[in-house]
Amino acid sequence: MSGMKLGFDGQADGWKQGLPLGNGQLGAVVYGGRDSETWCVTEVTYWSGKSEPSATASRGKEDLAAMRELFYAGDYAAGEEMAGRLLQAEKGNFGTNLPLCDVRLVFGGTGGSLPNDRAGGEAGVGEAGTAGRGIRGFARELCLEQAVYSAGGAEGIRRETLASHPGRVLASRIWSDSAGGGVTFSLRLEGRTDSFAVQAAGDDALAFDGHATETMHSDGTCGVQSRGAVKVVAKGGTVAAADGAIVVEGADEAWIYLAVETDYRQPEGDEAWAHAAAGRTERAAAQGYAAIREAHVADYRSLYARVEADFGRSDASALPLNERMRLLRAGGEDPELFALFFQYGRYLTIAGSRADSRLPMHLQGMWNDGEANRMAWSCDYHLDVNTEMNYYPTEAANLAECHVPLLRYIERLAEAGRGTARDYYGCEGWAAHVFSNAWGFTAPGWHYSWGLNVTGGLWIANQLREHYEYGRDDAFLRETAYPVLKEAALFYLDYMTVHPQTGWLVTGPSNSPENSFYVGGQTDRSYTLSMGSTMDQSLIRDLFAFCLEAGERLGVDEPLGERLRGAMALLPPLQVGAKGQLQEWLEDYGEAQPDHRHLSHLYGLYPGSRITPHGTPELSEAARVTLTSRMRGEGLEDVEFTLALFAANFARLHDGNRAYDQLSYLIGELCFDNLLTYSKAGIAGAETNIFVADGNFGGTAAIAEMLLQSHAGEIHLLPALPRQWNTGRTTGLRAKGGAEVDLHWQDGELAEATIRAFAPLRTSVRFGSRTVPLELEAGGSRTFTAREFQEAKLA
Repeated sequence: MSGMKLGFDGQADGWKQGLPLGNGQLGAVVYGGRDSETWCVTEVTYWSGKSEPSATASRGKEDLAAMRELFYAGDYAAGEEMAGRLLQAEKGNFGTNLPLCDVRLVFGGTGGSLPNDRAGGEAGVGEAGTAGRGIRGFARELCLEQAVYSAGGAEGIRRETLASHPGRVLASRIWSDSAGGGVTFSLRLEGRTDSFAVQAAGDDALAFDGHATETMHSDGTCGVQSRGAVKVVAKGGTVAAADGAIVVEGADEAWIYLAVETDYRQPEGDEAWAHAAAGRTERAAAQGYAAIREAHVADYRSLYARVEADFGRSDASALPLNERMRLLRAGGEDPELFALFFQYGRYLTIAGSRADSRLPMHLQGMWNDGEANRMAWSCDYHLDVNTEMNYYPTEAANLAECHVPLLRYIERLAEAGRGTARDYYGCEGWAAHVFSNAWGFTAPGWHYSWGLNVTGGLWIANQLREHYEYGRDDAFLRETAYPVLKEAALFYLDYMTVHPQTGWLVTGPSNSPENSFYVGGQTDRSYTLSMGSTMDQSLIRDLFAFCLEAGERLGVDEPLGERLRGAMALLPPLQVGAKGQLQEWLEDYGEAQPDHRHLSHLYGLYPGSRITPHGTPELSEAARVTLTSRMRGEGLEDVEFTLALFAANFARLHDGNRAYDQLSYLIGELCFDNLLTYSKAGIAGAETNIFVADGNFGGTAAIAEMLLQSHAGEIHLLPALPRQWNTGRTTGLRAKGGAEVDLHWQDGELAEATIRAFAPLRTSVRFGSRTVPLELEAGGSRTFTAREFQEAKLA
């Protein structure tokens, strides 16, 4: 669709109105106006901190047994005290991903002022539509179809900027529609860390060095070293570099190339990395901007163009984006805005995570306004939904290659987690908890109330299973997914214990991220640790089932398979509480925070598949009760990932209108002007409205779930189509089993669906309450119409 653009009239007053670029290594948020522009540059490996051991006083299973006895006896206070004493790691030099620098451009001879608010101030929902006040004839735009930012107006300097993955550079073209010689500007770099130095490197280039240090998440001395280069090429005029700046005067046209490299995980003694950035800028300049742009667009579109999304037309599509968001908040309908949000999530995935990225996306994707770094938050890997959600849409949205950095990271996490399993619990296999970083941190977090989530590593490792189930690559199963998940299974087989009252096999101490409960009707104190949370049991059941099936498919580990069968027979069932809700803990405790932002115990509904409306109607109704109860109270923690989860869970319940309502709130109320989602100030320790990327990715995943689901052994067409998307089409969505699906619907009904198989496919295809069997060989396809389902038997 040609409307896949984020367009604005007027300048961007700060970061939260800027537009993001990225090539999987380098990121930039670009903001500014007619007279000046700023690029807030980030690099995926620019982390403070370092790898260091995490000491524990735990004696392993002996201490675990003593803690468990306290919980079994109902002495939660003593159990938590013991867990806090023995199973809490020190934060130490954990670190955080830091912004690298700002590129400051001032155009013309006016000495136009530059924004001085590095974080972009507090502009957000309450200030939508204020961007560009007093600036006429200036517009800016991010084209999702080409991943190119452009800005300018009828008068003055115009520019476009991109982040090239083939060239591994940020590249920009600057020109003027006026007579020749109309391009004059200065370029200056400002570091975002205390240790940052810039110097001239010839007449047309700058070299810079940075050290990723800070004192909130580490001791201020340790972190990654970076070295970067900026080169400017001009047609006509003059170029001069001095005093840490480059000045271009009287040029017809100019081009900027920026590259960065770090010493993260570089071979010891190998200094080639220190010269890499300068080499890239020189090669880019020799290649020329036009060739860089052409290669960039071709590379980007090889991923982006796989999927098209059309949910219908709207009169608002020609308006600036911030005005469209305002109208949506006022109750307007704009189906094209939802398609834009969906494709924006795909764009951010491609920009933030490429197959050769050295780290996966963190809490802010790969961008960073600096806000999370200066408070108790951190741009790290939260393993109790946030990092997982970053990658929830990747497979369904046909971007499997973008999953690779996370899958590679999980392998390293499993290696580091062996020591944690041994030292903290005296168990074989591997374990990780709530937080991790660039250095492979796997110990429990630094407070048991949220940090002692023993299935955090398993939760993220489930992405290996997702990748396999979509692609059906047996080599990946044999060499990566099964070995990592088998070791996780060995840990839980060793770690879990039989509950003396129920006879069920349970985890413990266990929490339900990051919630708390009351015991016995007492409300004077809440607790977070108990035995056998629903989330733990859901994850472990899926793990054991996958390892059992994978072992049989690969013809290995038959004795382990017998152990898994025996253990699965002892796992607790999903339970319905006294209020009709899906029970969050092993016992039906009172909810201390009934409006809590986390919905982890609904994992069996989404992203799992143990709960389905047609397969487990009673559990589905209990999940619905849980969702509506969470939404009812005035204290609802309505943050970005919660709204995305609401939408995805309602989609799994085949309630498209409720899913739409949640997405409408997410887009209209929890996005900055640049359509990046945020977490509200005052929730989970956030000191300000702070960008968190998982809302963008989670919302994209939810939209995919509304259009196509492929779990529980079938492909379900249009399972949760809302009335607002009455007519539309999508192409290229992926389904589990190695399939790709095109959909066309008219007046709320299926018109046509084509399924293509890239691996042998044996499944059922569902539309409404009817199913049709499907068998395809690799390379085969079949087209369905609504009539075929009308003639099929009820499922």
